Amino acid sequence: MTLAERLYLPAILHGLKITVSHFFKKKVTIKYPEEKREFSKVYRGTHVLKRDEIGAERCTACGLCAVACPAEAITMVAAERKKGEEKLYREEKYASVYEINMLRCIFCGLCEDACPKEAIFLTDRITPSTFKRGENIYGKNKLVEPIDKPIDISARQTQAVLEFKKHKEFAHNKVYTEKQLPNKH
Repeated sequence: MTLAERLYLPAILHGLKITVSHFFKKKVTIKYPEEKREFSKVYRGTHVLKRDEIGAERCTACGLCAVACPAEAITMVAAERKKGEEKLYREEKYASVYEINMLRCIFCGLCEDACPKEAIFLTDRITPSTFKRGENIYGKNKLVEPIDKPIDISARQTQAVLEFKKHKEFAHNKVYTEKQLPNKH
């Protein structure tokens, strides 16, 4: 070995060259919360329970989302709609308790795929972190969208679903008035 190699001069100079080259590269760090990172259109964030056109909750407590959930994070209790609650709930059965344990949720999106009523969707909102376990169990108070501020989920719907909804004969999710209901014999 030469004297320079024994003093590690080539290795030190090579390391300094790498360090100096990083000074002129674009910064990777984002100054959150002043700067927001751009997310993909199909980012899976916090869940939302949707309302229909008249403001009634779409969920009918069928339980398909809970069955589809691989993490078993969804819990619900079904109840019967009472007289006078027609504007609150779409059908006779509704979820009186609907909870998602966000500590267990893996944000896979299978709950929204399983829902026949298009009631649950994953939004583009970030799920906030907390220090207490109980705050990570989201009930209807955190999940149901406000009537006056509907949450846009159009990015979560594929083109095939939007084309399917255009056909009136396949309108499985339509709200019927009393006059439009078929006669029951």
